[in-house]
Amino acid sequence: MRIGLLTEGGYPYATGEARLWCDRLVRGLPQHEFELYALSRSAEQEERGRVVLPEHVTRVWTAPLWAPADDGRTYSRRERRRFADSFKELVRGICAGEPAPESFASGLYGLAELAREQGGMYAALRSETAVRAVESGCRAPGARRSVQRAQVADLLDFVDELERLLRPLSLDWYEDLREVDVCHAAAGGIAALPGLLAKRFFGVPLLVTEYGVQLRAHYLEHAADPAAAPGATGAAGGPGAAPRPAVRALLAAFHMRLATEIYAEADLLTPGNAHARRWQERCGATRDRLRTVYPGMEADRFATVGEDPERGDPDTLVWVGRIEPAKDLIALLHAFAEVRRAAPETRLRIFATAVVPGYLADCRSLAAQLFPDEAADAVTVGENPVTFEEIGGPDAPTPAHAYGSGRVVVLSSVIEGFPITLAEAMLCGRATVSTDVGAVCEVIGGTGLVVPPRNPRALADACLSLLRDPERAHRLGAAARARALELFTVEQNVAAFREIYLQLLARGPARAEGGVPFEQPLEARVPGHWTSPSWAEPGAASAAASGASGASGASGASGASGASGAGAGSGSGSAEAPAPGPGPASAKTPSALSTPSAPSAPRTPSTTTTTATEATV
Repeated sequence: MRIGLLTEGGYPYATGEARLWCDRLVRGLPQHEFELYALSRSAEQEERGRVVLPEHVTRVWTAPLWAPADDGRTYSRRERRRFADSFKELVRGICAGEPAPESFASGLYGLAELAREQGGMYAALRSETAVRAVESGCRAPGARRSVQRAQVADLLDFVDELERLLRPLSLDWYEDLREVDVCHAAAGGIAALPGLLAKRFFGVPLLVTEYGVQLRAHYLEHAADPAAAPGATGAAGGPGAAPRPAVRALLAAFHMRLATEIYAEADLLTPGNAHARRWQERCGATRDRLRTVYPGMEADRFATVGEDPERGDPDTLVWVGRIEPAKDLIALLHAFAEVRRAAPETRLRIFATAVVPGYLADCRSLAAQLFPDEAADAVTVGENPVTFEEIGGPDAPTPAHAYGSGRVVVLSSVIEGFPITLAEAMLCGRATVSTDVGAVCEVIGGTGLVVPPRNPRALADACLSLLRDPERAHRLGAAARARALELFTVEQNVAAFREIYLQLLARGPARAEGGVPFEQPLEARVPGHWTSPSWAEPGAASAAASGASGASGASGASGASGASGAGAGSGSGSAEAPAPGPGPASAKTPSALSTPSAPSAPRTPSTTTTTATEATV
């Protein structure tokens, strides 16, 4: 089976869980062939390089969302009229006070059709026509009140950001995705746009996985902006500048409409937890197309700690995670002050996986004020009962060592999606005390203590109850490990997606070109990319490709890789193809050398869509 995997800012570039779960999925299904379509978020991300990919990843297409995408394309009068009509429909759907999914979808697919035929929309999306269309939408009767007072600077900022968000429409990825059996978007939002178009144009089954709902992430990202306060007017433009209220409202409406369209069109949605599932249901997803699939973690990394009979230091509380305001370490430090009054021997070890420097400085300052360095006598160096450490240091070279340093693990967040650190602590057999946010209750399932967020007293009381009752902590830790091994392992995750892929392929709709699944036997196609022999004449090669295209028919399932490897004019960038295979194999598998029929319109120039393309066999 051929799987087209769509990512944004994650696999195969970024570190962290956004990359890890995709890597585990791909490596766990070696019997399938994967093609990666990755949107990168920054130049630094690409400079860090890619992870080493397994052999069954046949190619990687990349496109930047951060670089200018001026393709130099100018439209004729007729094309400008088509753009204006579609863009007005899109803006009407965004600005309308009442939901207008039909207008948004009509405008989105109209722009996609235009980009498919003409090769790009950079200039059009930044034109005066686009700005005036947004202004008319904001001033139209029935427009939401939050956008009615948008100023010129607001319109320019929104149009600039909208061009970046709609950049995947100008990629010709969906022309290659037409050949895959299942299109799997590893996130919602703009990452799923190419899959949405492949579903629209070619009927390719679309699977969308969200371990963190993109719409929710957008709301949270801008909720902390200085401009979020009523009456605030943030600076316009510039990196790091907070968007004005009108711009923020327009962007939120766009993401809301896009999420609604994706949830309505996807064949199956796989949220990572019930918390994400509820968000999707509120945005219009129907329950018959929802299936919860928990993220998988490598349980073997935590087996030694989880099966250790010592269970760590009985007088140590452990916190692990990214030090940022959403984790509310301030409340944790105040709670620990209450714990110290009742249990003076207790220590708190804070292990950072990443930090927000300013917030870390605030936490260190508060810890120094609440807990002055203590010394046993006049000649001993004092120590603070709170320590800030990094995972990877001498005392905690791995996360397992961090969790194993104490008997109770604490989570004090005020905002949380799926708490990865909590699941890891459960795999380590640790009793947990957590705040009731996000999917915390769903994850622990009664194997830990849960308290209200922003309540240091409740957090302190829960920690003390476990410190004073080691047997109870031991029982909870054992139950937590058993639950985590049942629900949150890589094996469970991979098995779920293996079944889902087969279900989508079996019940998927007929392709627009009339092809059916498994129409050709597996031996009719050799995985990989093939090139024409160096001795072949250009004219003969062209004629052979033309004949193969006609023979391959509309399905063309076996010709995508061959066309890419042969440099068949794909608009997604330059292809790095391996050397031709052995002669006998080439002669016996003509379908592997066939070229899909040429599209009816020119493809997007490579300079405007991607930075690199790699073929790996």
